[in-house]
Amino acid sequence: MAALKKRITFIIPEEMLLEPILYTITQQYDLKVSIYNSDISGNEGVMKLELEGEEEQIEEGLAWAMARGIRVESAG
Repeated sequence: MAALKKRITFIIPEEMLLEPILYTITQQYDLKVSIYNSDISGNEGVMKLELEGEEEQIEEGLAWAMARGIRVESAG
């Protein structure tokens, strides 16, 4: 199966800002991550990303992030 690319935005709550989110997603779900933009302001962080991998792995990685309180929005 061919690799899929998906652009998303993570909105990360304050309590998750120091967690190794991208490391976990790349290692646990075998995804490649490109960071296009990131910012921390106030009590949350925003990262615009492109995830690359098998569709099932991407969906599992996003489910993992959402289960930890990270809001996930499609970026196109």
